[in-house]
Amino acid sequence: MRRFLSRGLCLASVWLVAASGLAAFGQVSAPAASRHLSAAHGIMPQLRSWTARASAPVQVTAVDAGVVIVEQVATTTLDIQLHNPTSQRQLAEILLPVPDGAAVRGFSFQGAASEPTARLLTHAEARQTFDSIVARMKDPALLEFAGMNLIRSSVFPVEPGSDQKVRLTYEHLLKADGDRVDYVLPRSQSLEYDVPWTVHVKIKSSRGVATVYSPTHPLDTKQTSPQSVSTRIAQHATREPGSFRLSYLLERGAVTASLFAYPNPDQRGGYFLLLAGLDAARSAADGKPAIRRELTLVLDRSGSMNGEKLEQAREAALQVLSGLHEGETFNLIVYNDSITRFAARPLAKSAETLREAREFLSQVNAVGGTNIHDALLEALQAPPSPNCLPIVLFLTDGLPTVGQTSEAAIRKAAAESNRHERRIFTFGVGVDVNTPLLDKLAAGSRGFATFVLPGEDVEVKVGTVFRGLEGPVLASPRLHVLDADGRQRTDRVLDVLPSRLPDLFQGDQLVLLGRYLGNDTLRFELTGDQAGKPKKFQFEFSLGKSTAENTFVPRLWASRQIAVLTDQIRDLGLEGATAGGENDPRLRELTDEIVRLSTEFGILTEYTAFLAQEGTDLALRDQVLAEARRNFQNRAVNVRSGVGAVNQELNNSYQRSQQCLNLSNGYWTADLQRVAITNVQQVDDRAFYRRGNRWVESCYVEQSDVKPARVVAFGSEEHSRLLWELVRQRRQPVVSLGGDILLQLDNQPVLIQGPAGEQPEPQSE
Repeated sequence: MRRFLSRGLCLASVWLVAASGLAAFGQVSAPAASRHLSAAHGIMPQLRSWTARASAPVQVTAVDAGVVIVEQVATTTLDIQLHNPTSQRQLAEILLPVPDGAAVRGFSFQGAASEPTARLLTHAEARQTFDSIVARMKDPALLEFAGMNLIRSSVFPVEPGSDQKVRLTYEHLLKADGDRVDYVLPRSQSLEYDVPWTVHVKIKSSRGVATVYSPTHPLDTKQTSPQSVSTRIAQHATREPGSFRLSYLLERGAVTASLFAYPNPDQRGGYFLLLAGLDAARSAADGKPAIRRELTLVLDRSGSMNGEKLEQAREAALQVLSGLHEGETFNLIVYNDSITRFAARPLAKSAETLREAREFLSQVNAVGGTNIHDALLEALQAPPSPNCLPIVLFLTDGLPTVGQTSEAAIRKAAAESNRHERRIFTFGVGVDVNTPLLDKLAAGSRGFATFVLPGEDVEVKVGTVFRGLEGPVLASPRLHVLDADGRQRTDRVLDVLPSRLPDLFQGDQLVLLGRYLGNDTLRFELTGDQAGKPKKFQFEFSLGKSTAENTFVPRLWASRQIAVLTDQIRDLGLEGATAGGENDPRLRELTDEIVRLSTEFGILTEYTAFLAQEGTDLALRDQVLAEARRNFQNRAVNVRSGVGAVNQELNNSYQRSQQCLNLSNGYWTADLQRVAITNVQQVDDRAFYRRGNRWVESCYVEQSDVKPARVVAFGSEEHSRLLWELVRQRRQPVVSLGGDILLQLDNQPVLIQGPAGEQPEPQSE
């Protein structure tokens, strides 16, 4: 594994074939130089490159992608930054993979050529180009985009030691599936690439846009109007690998939904992702929230809160109170050894009540212990304001030290006292908190926990959460599966995550993952409360469009399922539940299933990262399971507070609600360092483990001695035939891994021998 700060995670899917030393040929035109020297250098670009000359090839250092989608037509503009690290002029020949149906609309660069051009290669030309260059360059990485359409052009000159920007624009008509429109920007899945991409997308439609979703990259999205949305890859994810996929739903009524389905290999059932967006902007005729909120702020004033933390908590309270709308109500509770309530009952927000709240908070000082139990009961037991969604923001910076201090007892008391179904959003300030307690208090009430790390601002964290609770649209949602006659069925879907749906607020999207049985039409019914009235929405989806192209669906489901199982292991740490230790049969059962899912899907966590390490023999299953049980017992079960507990909650809360892929298996370590695992590569719907100079598909990694049915040498005629067979199956990225590759093809093990002398890049563990 590597720490994120010391490694790159992404590539530009721009393939350069560069020619150096052009001065030796006199005045050579760019096209002629390209024909004469096209095999001089080849890169993708990536951390390794293949060259026939001593000089280094032209490099891609950054890509900025701007996408404008108007009524299903996408115009993509790529600004590609090139760098020539040598002391000689060079020519770069660019081959860019693009979607089917793409048409070139513009190509320009800063060189001296009078008429730069770019040409879209036909499928036959693209195949011939791949076969020719791969045969000469002997680089497996070039194979990832075999079978795709290519745009080809030359850039000359790239001056010595200089940078140059190339701009290419193409457009294509996007595919639509009902109310969903899909966009794909091809990029490599390899973890070895190190070129940052910024991707900005603007969507305009005559119909309203209900929601925008990417299964591959986290997004920062802003809806400027019902018909216009702007989104971009989040700043922290510009180096994340893989093709950029984006889908948006066009509004059809108050709730719009779409289904991504992935079939099992036997075509009997499979995995699904249900995406739903809300017409929140027009859910109330008078412009007010569809559902009013009642807000109760519960603030810790124990001695450890003294100083900056208490001041930030005061400012956070005033900030969220100011954010309430007319007609919404609030109350304040502060606690240490004892409990103090601001008002006997919730008060409507007004200038007067805000002034009184500010005066009340100004007199709060920090002293004494932490009575979490009684503070919770005080917040939960009072009757809520009529026709309001009751919300509790509960803040603490320490462990329970006064009154009832048992984690199990506090959780039980909160569950039994919350008869009014208040939503609890907990905040742990610092690391001296019981993280499983705060997490479970929130999760059991349709809320979630937030942790404010040392050095972070309490006010910012609380304010961010509260802004996400703007404008409740659908409270207490539930999902059912129906038959053709409208009766509920329980035999069509299973393992749906999350099992309990969260309340939906303005701008929210619902991302549900699960498994389906059979291939008949799926009918869903979503119910909930809207402005005090029950609402019902029904959706019907044919599974005829279930496709193996939706490879992100089973992987996201497996990631969430692993998080659910890990939560169950953490619950074994409650008092009196750890007598069996590593031999507890519940720990054994849960660990076995986590290891199975982790191995099959290549999804590793802090507890199972050892599965990817060189020297771990997964064929020794008893030893592997024993080590996994020790990890879970020592960390998930036993560590309830401190830095080592906070990192576990950060990892698990992310994974529990995961909406986009984490191809690098990044996670927070016990000392809050961000790391990635590079000895496992997730390629489409397969996972491969590096074992020496060989990548082994997960279905074989637990077998000690696999005899390949076929051995195929890289660059041979048989290798070419195998490549294009995989292209027909849309599995060609599998053969782009470095070194030897043991994969399953037609239910048989096939060994592809890598180019002579080629070794995978060494990785720091």
